[in-house]
Amino acid sequence: MIALPTPTLIALDAVGTLFGLKESVGAVYARFAAKGGISVSAAALDQAFFSAFQAAPPCAFAHVAAADRPRAEFAWWQAVAADTFARAGVLDQFEDFRGFFAPVFSYYATAAPWHLYPEVSTVLELWHQQGIPLVIISNFDSRLYGLLKQLGLAPFFSAVVISSEVGAAKPDPAIFERAIAPYGISPQQAWHIGDSWQDDVLGAQAAQLQPIWLRRATPLLPDSGIEHPNSVVQITDLRELNAILGCSATS
Repeated sequence: MIALPTPTLIALDAVGTLFGLKESVGAVYARFAAKGGISVSAAALDQAFFSAFQAAPPCAFAHVAAADRPRAEFAWWQAVAADTFARAGVLDQFEDFRGFFAPVFSYYATAAPWHLYPEVSTVLELWHQQGIPLVIISNFDSRLYGLLKQLGLAPFFSAVVISSEVGAAKPDPAIFERAIAPYGISPQQAWHIGDSWQDDVLGAQAAQLQPIWLRRATPLLPDSGIEHPNSVVQITDLRELNAILGCSATS
């Protein structure tokens, strides 16, 4: 059994932890581009997207009014997509890149491109029954609220904290501090579970939460700068934590 104290609160990352992509970003971008007569390989777009995503500034808008936030989120993702196609050498083939990107952005707001990891619904139901508050801490944008409803996850969470609203993105400790503040607990009483070494493990450590690194078989994005991975608790499936929380290990 993993040696961990029972938490007062559990925070989880969203994309890559609770749900993932049915197909790669490059495959989706290539398919939408083909509709406009632009041919580019999914593999080239995947490689370009990884670089563009990592080079982008945080998706966090501290000084943007709530009414303007959706536009800021769209602009942020459009810039990442434009950089992706530029790195793949085909951006100049688009006559109206915004017109191309709008349906792509909307597509990712639906359940169609996403899948729940197999154990997630059962595990969240078990954990929810323990009476421990569950919170999402994510660098995603406000589309996440609708996705959680469509994927049937919304009822399990007492709060959803996203970088675009907080104005700070993981690994910045500020987003973790904002997430646990309403519960009046010390950081050491909270777990944070996520798939990213940089965002989730190092971010949780900086905020003094207990990090749990979820290393699924197929990560969504490559991680870099991983040092001393054996110094943190690692799991490959959320069910590995059931026994600590008083749930049946075979549930």
